[in-house]
Amino acid sequence: MTSPQRGDSIASPAPTSATALGHRDTHPRCFALVPCAGVGARAGAGGPKQYASLGGRALVLWTLEALQRVPELAGTLVVLARDDRQFAALAAEGDAEAAGSCWTACVGGQTRADTVAAGLVDLLARGAHDDDWVLVHDAARCLVRPESIRRLIDDCRDDAVGGLLALPVADTLKRAAPDDAPDGGVRVSATVPRDAMWSAQTPQMFRIGMLREALRRGLARKDLGITDEASAIEAMGHAPRLVRGDFDNLKVTWPEDFALAERLLRTRDHPHPHPHPHANSNTKAPG
Repeated sequence: MTSPQRGDSIASPAPTSATALGHRDTHPRCFALVPCAGVGARAGAGGPKQYASLGGRALVLWTLEALQRVPELAGTLVVLARDDRQFAALAAEGDAEAAGSCWTACVGGQTRADTVAAGLVDLLARGAHDDDWVLVHDAARCLVRPESIRRLIDDCRDDAVGGLLALPVADTLKRAAPDDAPDGGVRVSATVPRDAMWSAQTPQMFRIGMLREALRRGLARKDLGITDEASAIEAMGHAPRLVRGDFDNLKVTWPEDFALAERLLRTRDHPHPHPHPHANSNTKAPG
């Protein structure tokens, strides 16, 4: 039996369950899936924001390093755009431990839902099972804390549905409406009660089979906007579990977010040139 190779892609012959992950024990495994096929237009980074420099390395490498530090993960799949060449270049650089220790698949689609759906097919081709868990995590949430991911796994692994990291909304919410003024601004149309409102984060953790079916149904409905994995699960009538996340697990979206993320990274206690003891633990083929 052979282990998955570093940086292998679905563009090569898809491995069977016997050659990819080997036999598992009776417990479902956990995999991470990172959609990394977006263009990041809002970030103003001059290209895909996941490859923009942050603290001296590509943003996505910080994300993958955090996932490496979660020993419960049996593997991490990065789903890339079909014409992506930048990720392979990262894996060839000196500071490339995170990029070289995960699987890749150049099967990204037009939307996040398309990309995640294609990634699930790739995971199954590598030997994952429908009842295994997948933790879908934004490439741009580079500040996620490994201990928060482990808390999500602990809280959801015995849950019938799954769940996601999220935070209660603290700010007053305003619904906007277009202004009739010549400057084309917006005005408040209503104040939205924030009671029971939470802001969704990632990872979002669901069974591979359930999520695959939810995305299949969601993508078939033109009236349903699937903005995250939880919304697809909700459309099937399920109620995902909310697990409290962290305030600094922000999604780098706007140009000013890069400066904030870099300041927050400086407060962390793990300089990236030194791998964590659990680094690479999620690349081994489970027995």
